Amino acid sequence: MNQPKRLFDLPYRQLELFPNLNMLNTKVNGQWKAITSKQFIDMVNEVSRGLIAIGVKQGEKVGLISENRLEWNVIDFAIQQVGGVVVAIYPNISDADYEYIFKDANIKVCLVSTDNLYDRINNLKSNLPTLERLYMINPSPGKTNWNELIDAGNTINQTEVEVAKDAVQEDDLVTLIYTSGTTGNPKGVMLSHKNILSNSMAADRPTPTKAYDKSLTFLPACHAYERMIQYLYMYKGMQVYYAESMETIGENMKEIQPHMISAVPRLLEKVYEKIMAKGNELSGIKRKLFFWSVEVGEAYDPDPTKRDFFYDIKYAIAHKLVLSKWKKGLGGNLGAVCSGSAALNQRLMRLYFAAKVNVYEGYGLTEASPLISVNSYQDGVLIGTVGPAIPGVEFKLASDCEIMVKGPNVMLGYYNNPEATAEVLKDGWLYTGDIGEIIDGKFLKIVDRKKEMFKTSGGKYIVPTAIESKMVESDFIEQMMVVGETHKFPAALIVPSYQNLMDWAKANAKDLLSLSKDEFLKSETVYNKIMSEVEKGNIHFGNWEKIKKFAIIPNEFTIDGGELTPTLKLKRKVIAAKYKNEIEMIYQ
Repeated sequence: MNQPKRLFDLPYRQLELFPNLNMLNTKVNGQWKAITSKQFIDMVNEVSRGLIAIGVKQGEKVGLISENRLEWNVIDFAIQQVGGVVVAIYPNISDADYEYIFKDANIKVCLVSTDNLYDRINNLKSNLPTLERLYMINPSPGKTNWNELIDAGNTINQTEVEVAKDAVQEDDLVTLIYTSGTTGNPKGVMLSHKNILSNSMAADRPTPTKAYDKSLTFLPACHAYERMIQYLYMYKGMQVYYAESMETIGENMKEIQPHMISAVPRLLEKVYEKIMAKGNELSGIKRKLFFWSVEVGEAYDPDPTKRDFFYDIKYAIAHKLVLSKWKKGLGGNLGAVCSGSAALNQRLMRLYFAAKVNVYEGYGLTEASPLISVNSYQDGVLIGTVGPAIPGVEFKLASDCEIMVKGPNVMLGYYNNPEATAEVLKDGWLYTGDIGEIIDGKFLKIVDRKKEMFKTSGGKYIVPTAIESKMVESDFIEQMMVVGETHKFPAALIVPSYQNLMDWAKANAKDLLSLSKDEFLKSETVYNKIMSEVEKGNIHFGNWEKIKKFAIIPNEFTIDGGELTPTLKLKRKVIAAKYKNEIEMIYQ
């Protein structure tokens, strides 16, 4: 088969090249159940016929709200095949955002996964004048099930689907992805088949996997990154397994022994924290060897020319004694973790590479389909950067160091928003809004979001993400948000690692162990401990950038709490408003 031109060509190509592949795998009643490429295509065609039967025409927007699961992919390709536009929406956004998206996209048909989502959209129906049909994947009494959509397609001949497919061109709009955004209404990013497919195929080069290798998927499929990665898996002919839930990822990895996953830094941090917690339970020589090995791993560089002979001897011992067990704990085969959405701290990055679990950090945004650059086994790894540009994509810096991108992956524009489109698309270049630096003429380093940089009252620029990513390298700082615009100095809201502080207190402040969590975190001893960690981080910054004061926040920033976007970025204005009193106290 020739190279695919439309996204829905991927499963047909896979059937031709890898006919015996267990394409998609879901756990049912405790057993993994495989779906072959042929079975998947049959399911997709069933839904496509149903969509034609209810009148979905080329260019019409169809909503899809679901967690990552087999049916998400079936519905995605089914909408594409009839020339529809997939409006992929997060399951955990606000009712106000649902209302805005449904109205902006003029959604008439929507498929959701669960009772909760069905009820939420159904309750909003009086405010959604265009919505005509709502279907649910999970069967539930009194609710329109998607099997009714499939049954409606029994009157449609497959030739109608083939005619619809033939009418779809590679430059046609295939999806609207509404950016979560940290302020204002979401913007609908228009992406074509060519945009996303070119990105998935370009990601083949830096990905060290092959046909029939296994992958585990668990991030939201509606997010541009995970979606592109799933298309990449299909292009490469890999076996895809759906994690049962976010809580079972560790167990599922041991079961299926994946070769590759995509992840966000928070997940990798949590894996690290669990391993370190086990290390803290050790005693005597085993404990000393464990922490010595971790220290050796934290100094690891994937570039062998940057390691000396004596370090390599220490590393060989540390790997044999401790670090090799990390990979076994993740299934034993995991050789590639594609990390995105936010920066992973460099200490952890080195540690994962030392354990031979290679974390390839990349950079992208929805408007670029989304991948722009990535560290890779073929094109090189430079820790602290997001790697070189992927094939076919180029980047450069504007006069103010804003990153500009050009390539077949750059979006068509923002839906119904020509003014916003004109702001970011200029002369074929996408202005990303991120400030960057190019190292060795090849590797891209992200400095900060252009709109998140601020000035102190003294006129000094502060780059908050650079400070935050360095500070959270501490085992005692879980999350952090830098504040201080228009004030004399930068300060911070800090979510500490309660468990690690408790472990520290067992040896250093036993009198605190009887306190409640709230009392514990308010104690002067804990404040001083966090201050000592902040001072360690401060040495990496100029005097005007050093964190002088901070407030301890007892509860983690979360999506459900409204402090994080669905892609785990800080909603800075929301957090600042929520903790307005704490910030005011800092500066009194």
